[in-house]
This record gives sequence, C-alpha cells and structure tokens, in this order.
Amino acid sequence: MAPPSTPVGKDQFGLESGAALMAEGSAVLHDHIACKMEVALGSELPQMDVRFKRLSLTADIVVVEDDGSKNELPALPNTVKKAFVGPKKRTVRKEILKDISGAFQPGKLTLLLGQPGSGKSALMKVLSGRFPMAKNIALDGDITFNSVKREQILKTLPQFAAYVNQRDKHFPTLTVKETLQFAHTFCGGEIARRGEELLSNGSQRENLEALELASAVFRNSPEIVLQQLGLKICQDTIVGDAMMRGISGGERKRVTTGEMEFGMKYASFMDEISTGLDSAATFDIITTQRSIAHRLHKNIVIALLQPSPEVFALFDDVMILNDGELMYHGPCDRVQGYFDSLGFECPLGRDIADYLLDLGTQEQYRYQTREAPRGGKHPRSPKEFADIFKQSDIHFDMLQALDTPHDPKLLATIQKHMDPTPEFHQGFFESTMTLFRRQLMITYRNKPFVFGRLLMIGVMGLLYCSTFYMFDPTQISVVMGVIFSSIMFLSMGQSSQVPTYLAERDIFYKQRGANFYRTASYVLAQSVGQIPLAIAETLIFGSLVYWVCSFEADFWRFIIFLVILLVMNLAMGMWFFFLSAVCPNGNIASPVSQVSILVMVIFAGFIVTAGTIPDWLIWLHWISPMSWALRALSINQYRAASFNVCVYGGVDYCAEYNGLTMGEYYLQMFDIQTDTAWVAYGVIYSVAVYVVFMLLSFLALEHIRYEAPENVDVSESQADEDTYALLETPKNATAKKGLTDGKIILDLPHAHEKNFVPVTVAFQDLHYFVPDPNNPKEQLELLKGIDGYALPGSVTALMGSSGAGKTTLMDVIAGRKTGGKITGKILLNGYDASDLAIRRCTGYCEQMDIHSEAATIREALTFSSFLRQDASISDEKKIDSVNECIELLGLEDIADQIIRGSSVEQMKRLTIGVELAAQPSVIFLDKPTSGLDARSAKIIMDGVRKVADSGRTIICTIHQPSAEVFYLFDSLLLLKRGGETVFYGDLGVDCRNLVDYFENIPGVSPLPKGYNPATWMLECIGAGVSNSAADSMDFVSYFKNSPYCATLQAGLAKEGVTTPSPEYPEMVFGKKRAANSATQMKFLVQRFYDMYWRTPSYNLTRLVISVFLSLLFGVIFVGVDYASYTGLNSGVGMVFMASLFNGVVPERAATCLRGARLLLPRTGLADVQRLLVLRGVDARGDPVLLPQRLALHGDLLPHGGLLWLRERCRVLAEPFAADHHADVFRPVLLVRAAERGSRVHYRSAD
Repeated sequence: MAPPSTPVGKDQFGLESGAALMAEGSAVLHDHIACKMEVALGSELPQMDVRFKRLSLTADIVVVEDDGSKNELPALPNTVKKAFVGPKKRTVRKEILKDISGAFQPGKLTLLLGQPGSGKSALMKVLSGRFPMAKNIALDGDITFNSVKREQILKTLPQFAAYVNQRDKHFPTLTVKETLQFAHTFCGGEIARRGEELLSNGSQRENLEALELASAVFRNSPEIVLQQLGLKICQDTIVGDAMMRGISGGERKRVTTGEMEFGMKYASFMDEISTGLDSAATFDIITTQRSIAHRLHKNIVIALLQPSPEVFALFDDVMILNDGELMYHGPCDRVQGYFDSLGFECPLGRDIADYLLDLGTQEQYRYQTREAPRGGKHPRSPKEFADIFKQSDIHFDMLQALDTPHDPKLLATIQKHMDPTPEFHQGFFESTMTLFRRQLMITYRNKPFVFGRLLMIGVMGLLYCSTFYMFDPTQISVVMGVIFSSIMFLSMGQSSQVPTYLAERDIFYKQRGANFYRTASYVLAQSVGQIPLAIAETLIFGSLVYWVCSFEADFWRFIIFLVILLVMNLAMGMWFFFLSAVCPNGNIASPVSQVSILVMVIFAGFIVTAGTIPDWLIWLHWISPMSWALRALSINQYRAASFNVCVYGGVDYCAEYNGLTMGEYYLQMFDIQTDTAWVAYGVIYSVAVYVVFMLLSFLALEHIRYEAPENVDVSESQADEDTYALLETPKNATAKKGLTDGKIILDLPHAHEKNFVPVTVAFQDLHYFVPDPNNPKEQLELLKGIDGYALPGSVTALMGSSGAGKTTLMDVIAGRKTGGKITGKILLNGYDASDLAIRRCTGYCEQMDIHSEAATIREALTFSSFLRQDASISDEKKIDSVNECIELLGLEDIADQIIRGSSVEQMKRLTIGVELAAQPSVIFLDKPTSGLDARSAKIIMDGVRKVADSGRTIICTIHQPSAEVFYLFDSLLLLKRGGETVFYGDLGVDCRNLVDYFENIPGVSPLPKGYNPATWMLECIGAGVSNSAADSMDFVSYFKNSPYCATLQAGLAKEGVTTPSPEYPEMVFGKKRAANSATQMKFLVQRFYDMYWRTPSYNLTRLVISVFLSLLFGVIFVGVDYASYTGLNSGVGMVFMASLFNGVVPERAATCLRGARLLLPRTGLADVQRLLVLRGVDARGDPVLLPQRLALHGDLLPHGGLLWLRERCRVLAEPFAADHHADVFRPVLLVRAAERGSRVHYRSAD
C-alpha cells in the first residue's frame, strides 16, 4: 500500500501495512513505538549492558622453523616432502585480543575501527556468542550481560544479541523478500508471544493501543526492514550468487544486515555492513541504526571499513583496535583531542576515520607533530598506544563504569524478559514445517537441476529397458545385472548432492548460530524435503525398468520393487548428507563419497558373491545397503509364484537340484537367501540406515563446526616480521634492506615500451532498454540519452545513487551487455566502435576477484599478457609489460606468491594487473575499492592513478570514496535514479568545479566544512536508501541548461572524439583473438597442469584411493577360482569396476574446474581463448592421470589374471560344456535347447 498523501500524526498511525507505518520515516516510527510500548510496559524498553574486563583471546598455531628461504609452492612433491622430511615445527601462541576492557552501553551507537587482523571481528563474535571455539583457542576474562555471565546465557544469547557476518551467504534461489520473511518467521518476537502478559501496566486503552501497534509492527516487520534498507525495488528478485545472476553486491550486503534485524534483540554487532554501498546509502542505514539505538535503547556496535566524516559523526562512541590492542575506547567527540595530546594531528581534508586507522602503522609519521608528547617520544607500536591509553582519564572513567553496580532497570530486564526467553522461538514441529517449506522452495525452484535430474532418470530408464527388453528370467546374470545396475544408478545419482549440501552448510552455521532453528529440525526437514524428488525418480525409472524389462507381472511385487528402490535411494541420500556434515570441505567429501559407493558396489553381492568374499571382509557385505537392496529385489523377483515351481522351461529343477525350485536355484547361484522374509528385512535395514545417518548428521552438525580458518604453517621469519613490522619507520625499513652506509640511492623506475595506442572513448545519446519482468511486452529504459567521453591519461568516475545505472552504463560501453536493446553511438578515437575493437583494446576489472588460485601472481599476469597481446609483439616485450604491471601496482614483494590465500587488497590489485598486462588502451573498473579498508583503497587508487598517468584511459565506478581518493579522479559522470545525467565535467582542484556547480543550484545547501564532496553531492540529488530525492529541483534539466553541458557537447564535437582525425588512428584488428592456437594451447595446458599439480588434496586423494582400491581388488580376487561360474562372473565384474573407477574418480576434477568455470565469463567476453582449445587441454593438464592408472592396474593385473580371463570369456560355452562344473550351466543350456527344439548331451560329472 502506498504511503498516505498527507502526513499522519502519532495518534493516527496507519497499522495496515509496513508502508503506512514508515510513512513518516524511521525516527517517527521508533518514537511512536517507544512512547506507546513504555506506557503499557510500565517501564523503559528492555535493555542490555555489555561489559568485558581483561578479555584475552589466544590461539595456538604451528610455526615452521626455516632458514628464511623462499616459500615453496604447494605442489604434490613439496607436500609429500614436507610430510616426511619437512622442517621442524613448533607451536606458538598467537594473541588475537590482548587484555582489553570496555563496556557497550544501551542507547548508544558505537563505531569499531581496526585494520584487517586487528581483532575487531573476533571481539564481536566473542561478545555475540558466535566465535567458533576449538581445542587450540583459549578465552580468558569476564564478560557479562546485565550482570549475567556469558557462560550462563550462552545458549540463549543469540536471542538477545545479533551478529551480522561479513560474508553474504544466502540461498541463491530465494527472493530478497522470502529470505527476510523466513528470518522473521524463525526469530519471532517476545511481544508477539507474550504481548498480553507484558503490555498490561497502562490503562485499558493504552494497553490495547500498544498491543495493536506491537502486532502491526511484528506482522509487517519484513516490509519495514525492506523499506529501511532500500530493498523494496528488488524485493521480488532472487538473491543469486557467483553462478546465478541476482541482486547486486551492495543489495546482497543489505540483505545480510536485514536478516539479523528480526526478533527482540537488545544488542547488535554488525561487521562491515557498508561493503558495496555508496556513501549516501551507508549514511541512511547508519542513521536508522542511530534512531534504533537512541529511541529504542538498543546497544549497537558497528565495524566499518571506510566511514566518511559525516557517518563518523553519527556515532556516540568509538573503539580503536590494532593488533589485538585497545588503542582507544570512549566518546567520539574526545578522540581527536586525545590523539592530539599524543603528538598526532589530523590534517585538513583527511577523513577522521582514515587518520585514526593509520595510527599505530607505518603511515602514522604523516601526522606526527614536531613536539613530542609527554615522555619525550611518539608512540609507534599498538602496544605503546595501548599502554598510554590505560593511563588516560578516559580509560579511568571506563574502569569506574565497569565496577559500578548495574542499574536496577537492567536487573529487572533479566527477570522480566531474559529469563523467560526460550532458546528457540518456534517449537520443534513448527520450526520443522517452516524449514520443510523452505527446503521444497529451494529445491524445486532450481528448475535446471530438477528437470536435468528427471530427464537423466527418464533417458537412463529408456536406455535400460531398451537394452534389456523382455529379458529371459533364466538368464540370471542379465536379471541380476538389471537389478544391480538400477540400485547403483540411483545411489550414484545421490552423490551429486554433496556440493549442494556443502554450500547450504555455511548458511546453516550462520542461522543455527543465531538460534533460528534446532539442528534436529534442520536435518529432519532437509531429509524429508528430498522425498518428493526421490519418489518421482523412483516412479519414472522403476516403472520403465520393471514393466519393459519384463519383471514379474504382479502389481504388489511392483509396489515392493518401487518401495525397495525408494528407501535405498533415501538411505544413500542421507549417507551423502552425513558426509557433507562431517567432512571439512569438498576436497574430502567428494572422493570419500565416491570411494564409499565403490566399496558398497563391490560388496553388494553381484560383482563378488558373498561366498567369494574373504571371511575377514564379509562384514562389508552385511553393512552395505546395496547388498540388502539387491537381496530383497532378487527374492521379490524369483520367489514369485511363476518362478516358485519345479518345472520351468522344460527343466525339472526339483528333480535335478535336490528339491530346489527354479527361483531358489537361481538365487543360490548368487549366494542369496531364499526366504521371503529377507524382503522385509531389506526394507527395514534401509530405513534403519536412513534413520541412523540422520541421527549421525544431527550429531555432526550440532557438535562439529568448520567455521574457523584453517591453521597454516607460518615460517619463523615471517612470524617475526609480523611482530615487528609496525615498529619500522621509513628510515628503519630502508636500513633493513642494506642501505646502512649513509649513501642516498634513488630508485628510478624502469623505462617500459608502450605496446598500446592511446584511445579516447566517447558515447552519444546512449539508451538501453530491457523487457519489463512484470510485463514482457513492455520495455524498461535503464539509460536515457547519456553523453560523455574519457580522454587518455585521465580517470573518469561513474557515480550515482543505487539503481542509477552506473554499472549498466559501463557494461554497455564495454560491450558486456548481451541482452536488451542499445541505441546511440559508442566511439573509439572518433570511429564507430566495433564489437571486436572494444574487446581487443579494452580491459574490464570485475567487482568479484576471480582468479586461478593455483597460479602465482606473476604467472597470472604472464598468462594474460601472452594470450591477450597481439601475436606480432615479441615475447620479450610481453614479459616487459608483465614487469611494468608489477611495478605500477606495487606487487614486487608478492609477485611469486601463490594466489590462493592472498588478501582482498592483493587480489584487487591482481585483478587490475591482469587487465593491465593485456596492454589495453582503455580499462574499465567496477567498484575497485569495495570491501577494502581506507588504507587499502588508497593503495588501489594510487595504482590506478599511475596506470592512467602511463597514457591509458580509465573509467571507474566507485562507492563511498574518501575525500583523499575522490580527489584522484579527473572528471565525473554523475547519474540519478532512472539513468539520467546530473553532472559531467572536470572536477578541478579539490573538486572545486563540482562544489561550485552544486552550490550555485537554488535550494542546495553549501558544502559543510570538512564534509566529503562525494557524499555531499549524492545527498544533494537524493541518493541513499530512503528513495527520496529533492523534488523541488530538476537536476537533469538544470544540467542540460548549464555551461557544463555546453562544454560537454563542445568536447564531443572535437576531432578524435566523435569525428575521425588523422592524428588518432582507427582501432582495427584483423583477428578475433590476439594469440594463435599454439600459444593458447601452450598456456592453457600449463594453467591446468599447475591447477591440478598445486592442489595436493586433489592429487593425494586420487592416488591414495587408487592404491586402496587396487589393493582391495587384489585381496578379494587373489584366490578366486575362475573355472567356476561365480568366479568367472566376479572376474568380469572386476574388469567392469576397474573401468568404472577410472571414469568416476576423475569426476573429482569438477571441484578444481569450478574455479576455472567462473573465469569463463571474463575470458570469454575478452575473446582470450577458443572454447575448443580450452576443452581439449583438460586431460593433457592432469599430471596425476597416468600415476593413478598405473597404481590401479599395476596392482590389479597380477592378482586378477585378466588376460586369461578375457580369452575364457570369449569361448564361454564350449569349454564349460565338457567341464566338471557343467552342472552349473545345465539349466540355462537345457532351456535354450528346449526353445530350439534340439537335444543336448552332457557327460556325467563322474
């Protein structure tokens, strides 16, 4: 419902919808809630005081004692060598938080600042009860919540304290609204559950009004959160992920924040919630949180990476952590004066948060004043800052507050609100049904997966029934083969769910940690949610196989056949779910699942009959669910009335085989029991396996967590450098490199030859249309006549509010839009830009840093250089361009470091470097500073500035830049919602042109002193999540009539911009791809080789599995008599299993290839390589393929005697007709003879 057209007073609040409740804004709503609720409660709203004293968090990590040599790459030989003859290791204690004390008070908004690795996330996780504790982690100190110790309320703590994670983990197929709705359903609220009991201390009218308001707010909470976070525009869009297009990164971050906003939380700990958001959106969201803290008395702590001065001003308190040390914790308005007293001064134009983050690092010398503070020297290390802070008045006041008894109203909150709160708001059955409904939605909304599975089932069913059409029941090998293959096919199909289970496990960890639901409810709903698809698969496959292959034509036996297949399918599905719960990652879960299938298949009783299995391995036969299913289905077939006879097909089985009926005889050939009770036993056993693994999955998910980062080996020298790095001054750092003789050495940059042509990018009257998802016949216009240009050597910023079309415009210019309709002109040096020209002369740095993690940084740059630079350029020049990239982006120290494990900032620089190595004339950057702290963002943009100064054209979208970063841009194209131009032009010195332009617009407030121009201009045009623009001013029309628009048109009219010029060449390319096929093949083979070779878990797992199975085959078949029917059948089965293994285990490579698949959109759009070449290099690049085959067959062949077996199989009937084992085959041959009407004579067994 649309908001009322006229303002409503507090007494006339609309309760019918979230829009009505939010009609006057968040602040008015919060005031109204506080006023009404506190009257009915008879007290203030529930509050929580969080205190921690002498808090320390330590972890024992492994340190490698080495000689300081270069770190080896994690290749297979190096991993094996380290396992046996590696360097000595010792365990050291890493201090994450170092004896810190503090208090977060209700009704206050606290900013938590810290460099990466400072311990801020660890502190928030500890205080919210989310830190994953392990044996090697120790937590010391006192933590209390309203005087209650953390240990006493740890189980219910998530109901009072919310934690917003840095990582955006969501179900990709759910929409934004559904994601928030489910979170609301799980969390509920105390008022909704105990409303009448709690709201009973006012008058009858006041109580009723408060209860109605509480019910309305609870009922419309998802809509209120959607509006507060600016997500209404995308509420019906799926969240998506890296493989599925959905909402933007900034919107996904807001969904992560909104998911934890439900329930009666008294405290919130929010970790880096502004990643991917523009500064205006961040300002609006923090303003809303400030309103919640002040008006609803909530305790809110927020960690931000790059808060602007205006955002910083919204906070009441600030806490600064560095290397686990507490450098400051107190009021925001006293922090600058405090550090001034230590001899540090924030320069004019420097963001206060950036200044605070630089203290205690190598950057702090920029702020040192000439006069040293008390003590005679400036503090340098975080510890020195922490020691000085402990002696300050601010810290003394805080300690006094820590020792002060709690306010009686806080103690009352414990008894009235905290004690009655259950661990979970929903009951077991209600929670399970909610999860079941969500699981059905997730599973069956993934239409490609569901249709693909059903299509595969149908095709394989048709293949089976056409191959074994109307089989002869006396051909026992065929019948048993069909039964066995049916079981194996359905069982192996369930293994494909393992990656899905692992992806969903991360979401479970987050939501279970927040007490959304019980682990038992999740496991039960997950398992039951697979039943409908399992039933469909069993019906389709089982019906085709049963009736077309001519199993016993009996309806009830058909039903039993389906039931056995179904429970077997479910049991195996639960086994794979258990593996995904107990295994650390896919590198372990996937091969273990494949090995388990193969072991179950081998011991199922078909390939190796029970009588052939060695006694000491027979237990594997009895625990294999496949053996029970095979036994049950075989008995179900051969104990039918038509087969439970003495005479069948002209053969009297009772007379020939000691009273055995035809069915009993054939069952005994495979050592299968004949009692029909085993059919029921098979069903019962499969159900028991299903239940047992459901319970084991519950225990694994409840008690095992793989959330903590893996412990990695740290060299002793590296650990020492980490400890003392912050003590270095620039002078000391230089001395360390050997410059101790007092000489001054100038490090001049190397001269690099330019292999690119400077290009001016221009675009005129650009329009972009896409179909309206609500009405496909209509078109939505996302870009409306955009004009602009970017010159060589300049950095042009594309900015605007959320939904303005920044990334869309850049994608259109860069030729990345494959759908929709584009009109207008895109020109390069005044010539119309062809699709090939754009792809060959431009580079595009995506927001997501996706790379081949097994390569080194230098190898990634070399790969890009050789495949994307023209073949006519010499190899020496290509290598030179790689070195240029390394120097420009400051990658010298880490150039030979493997990409896996690099920091976010290093990955971002590498992303830019990969595009730069192609020597493009134009580089597009999509939000290059997103997710970075202020220091890293400055490093990245300094690198971008250097790239532009080399003569390249840079076009860049950016969110919430600091003033220092914003000043690095030359020109700006500013868009408003709807894809219209608000400003284009040169920014001028310190953005003076931009500021003067907007200050001259009637009704626009002047730029406040110290305010960030980037934030100010977005606020002027109505950006942010409030979706409210300045309606009094048409900024688009104002720009069209301004001198800046005339300057833009004059610039476009110049030669070389929109008209050709002899001075600027046309970008013409003769080939679609720069490199020839041989170069592509060479580098792609090397990349895949490195990817496999440097993934030890993949290589070692395959080799170990090969050796294990080959030994298993050898042990089983070492004494097999191939002259018997069962022995011969087992030998053929061994050949089959060996072939199957060689095909199935390399499927594990899909995990390695998943990362390569993510690279395809980027490399494909840049025309880097032919897909045919890419497809052909995979097998060549697998270095473990040959050793794996040798390990399997080298151990298998001597035991099996397969060469002899092959010859024996070819002439099966003749030699055995006269052999002393002929009685085994007599019934088959008699039946065939009877069918042919002929007589066959046999020699007596005597």
